[in-house]
Amino acid sequence: MTSAPKPLQPRSTYRHGDLRRALLEAGVELARAGGPEAVVLREATRRAGVAPNAAYRHFENRQALLYAVRSAALAAVARAMEAELAALPQDLPPVDFARANVRAVGTGYLRFAQAESGLFRTAFGPSDDLAQRTQGAPADSERKGQSGLDPFELLGAAIDKLVDAGVLSPQRRPGAEFLAWSAVHGLAMLVIDGPLGPLIGPQMQQIGQRLIDMVEKGLCEDPGSPRL
Repeated sequence: MTSAPKPLQPRSTYRHGDLRRALLEAGVELARAGGPEAVVLREATRRAGVAPNAAYRHFENRQALLYAVRSAALAAVARAMEAELAALPQDLPPVDFARANVRAVGTGYLRFAQAESGLFRTAFGPSDDLAQRTQGAPADSERKGQSGLDPFELLGAAIDKLVDAGVLSPQRRPGAEFLAWSAVHGLAMLVIDGPLGPLIGPQMQQIGQRLIDMVEKGLCEDPGSPRL
């Protein structure tokens, strides 16, 4: 007969900085399993093996912990996008390389959404991040990847390459990342949290590539050019 697991015992001491990291790691695991709603400070302290009051030295409330977990989730999305970018051949012609960059960030985004749906939902839950950014608030360094860019900045950098390569006019550049992001994010959410999950869930990556094809062509196509 298997005995019941022993309850976690609170730790009496922590080296400086270890408790915050332990709480954050516990919060990330909660988000991974259940999304942002699962990030609860009391449960994080239980998993870290400390009394609830100990957490308040590092996170004053649940919202503070959720913000930190969300930053970690965004950094994980950025790293997934960077992995796709790193796999691109570096000797492609400039136009092909620019197009491939857009495809890579979209592919990394969709793969992360499917593989880590709890963290994905946490990363892109309700927030005023973009409003704060437009008002000049500094970006959170903890939500960036190895490149020093967050997911939104990685997308923007990829679209800038289209301009540099001459396939997206500077006049059409403003706001292009919002259009591309909306399309790809919409598919991700319809699959992981909506009615498309049972229908196309197993084929999400294939359908995603078709969507990214449409986004890339839409960005690069000149609306004033004649169509066949």
